[in-house]
Amino acid sequence: MADLREVLKNEVIIGDGAMGTQLYQMGAPVGVSYEELNLISPEMVSDVHRRYIEAGARLVETNTFSANYENLSKYGLEDQVEAINRAGVRVAREAMGNKGFVVGAVGAIRAGKRANISSAKLNLYFDQQISALVEEGIDGVLLETFYDAEELVLALRQVKKITQLPVICQFAIDDIGRTLDGYTMPEAFSILHSEGADVIGFNCRTGPNSIMRAMETVQNLGIPMSVFPNAGLADYVDGEYRYGASAEYFGQSAIRFADLNARLIGGCCGTTPEHIKAMVSALSSYSPTPLPLVDEARLEIPLTISDSLAVGGDSDKLRTEPTIVDLVKERHTVIVELDPPRDLDIQKFLKGAKSLKKAGVDALTLADNSLAVTRMSNMALGYLVKEQTGLRPLIHIACRDRNLIGTQSHLMGFDALGIDHVLAVTGDPARFGDLPGSSSVYDLTSFEIIRMIKQLNGGIAFSGKPLKQKADFVVGAAFNPNVKYLEKAVQRLEKKISAGADYIMTQPIYDPELIVQLKEATRHLDIPIFIGVMPLASGRNAEYLHNEVPGIQLSDEVRGRMAGLEGEEGRAMGTTIAKELLDVAMEHFNGIYIMTPFMFYGMSEELTHYVWEKSAVLSKKA
Repeated sequence: MADLREVLKNEVIIGDGAMGTQLYQMGAPVGVSYEELNLISPEMVSDVHRRYIEAGARLVETNTFSANYENLSKYGLEDQVEAINRAGVRVAREAMGNKGFVVGAVGAIRAGKRANISSAKLNLYFDQQISALVEEGIDGVLLETFYDAEELVLALRQVKKITQLPVICQFAIDDIGRTLDGYTMPEAFSILHSEGADVIGFNCRTGPNSIMRAMETVQNLGIPMSVFPNAGLADYVDGEYRYGASAEYFGQSAIRFADLNARLIGGCCGTTPEHIKAMVSALSSYSPTPLPLVDEARLEIPLTISDSLAVGGDSDKLRTEPTIVDLVKERHTVIVELDPPRDLDIQKFLKGAKSLKKAGVDALTLADNSLAVTRMSNMALGYLVKEQTGLRPLIHIACRDRNLIGTQSHLMGFDALGIDHVLAVTGDPARFGDLPGSSSVYDLTSFEIIRMIKQLNGGIAFSGKPLKQKADFVVGAAFNPNVKYLEKAVQRLEKKISAGADYIMTQPIYDPELIVQLKEATRHLDIPIFIGVMPLASGRNAEYLHNEVPGIQLSDEVRGRMAGLEGEEGRAMGTTIAKELLDVAMEHFNGIYIMTPFMFYGMSEELTHYVWEKSAVLSKKA
């Protein structure tokens, strides 16, 4: 097979179209790794390749766009990186034969929710994937759907370390003129040219029109371009995603692309073999004009990549009061949870908040539809608590209910309202709640949402775009110590701390010995832990929590003491048991997290007063 670079000097090559949307239409389910199909359903992937080749494509991409360690780990496939990439090459090569080129597709890793990844890790992940592709025998490397120049240069440098094969680099753009890290298109092209890219262009995110406008800004640089646009913008119709750009429109666009120095033209999301066939037909008799000579003087823009691409840093906002973390380092600190109502009446809730403020609570925490039961917005109630009582709201944010767009929007709303303390939780699956027909989103894991919130503190959106100013969130993480192997749970906790958690709030504990064990197991951690204490309201409440609520486990001794007790008698015993737990917790931890059962905020008031009385005694002893 001829060298792709030489062919592109004199010809326009038509590439393939979308892989993912074709696999979806063939029955591949949503929510799985389409790259794994290289191993478990290679005939499906081969069929997509075959359809594009029959439509006239002379170049196909391997089905390996997201086949890197970071993305595959979401599906528990991180140990299959090499196997999946090698299989992707074999399937594509078998379909193409000697009729054209096979390029190894490598997608961006840092974009969007995974933006907070160091350059060292990126280098490792790119090296692992690219090495497997090259060793299996590709004709070139396609680095596609990159949002910023820095990550694309990192990937390009890894390619150059491994092979001298042709390299195609493609940006995903929306706003015309700049990459997400601030480079204009001429600057970005110049940087990549100086780093050794053979072809530079655009793919994904937008249709032909926007890509043409971007091409016009770089057409005189003399660099051969590649373009793989979407079939317009997606629309969700009758339960399916549909793209509006027709095959005929793509045929017309192909000629305009070629006139703007595109030498490799294909399609991205929503494109089909019909789109490719239309472009092949439109360019069947097209003779490209020679590219202008590269003006090297215009292409000398240096790029120095920092040792770490991870975002973060201190906020540029000025705090007027100490955070929960500041307080708990100095003294016992009390957080009380009060559930938002299930109906539209908020009077009892606000009355409880005011009473807890008077009792000296340091923060009022509000769950995010806990147990997947629909409740009033904790954002709205948090703001009312802050404005009407002066009590600090600490808001839970669950991964279950919002996608990436909604999650960032939600957090931006918190920032605008001055709510800066949050607790990141996974959230109970929707099917267990009061609307079992609703869907659970889980775009983010609890680890990822912590990283993303801290990314906002660096002034960077989930997409990687700058936000003009930094947020100032103090981020908590949830922890369940009621497990058989505490050391394994602590190891998971350490990962949340590595992701950026500032403090920890535990599930309720009903065993004094477990509190002591937890202290020993977490002695090496340098962030505060708030011990969860939830007073029991009755014997039935105790049995329900023990048998039906995930993450809660009562000792036989506690269940025995609560057995048969109801009403005031049950609440009195529940308060007594809670005080005994506080006696132990306060000996070992400064952070106390009291959860109010059934809006009985009087119980939490009493326990808060008890904390302050106990704290005064302990202070005198010290």
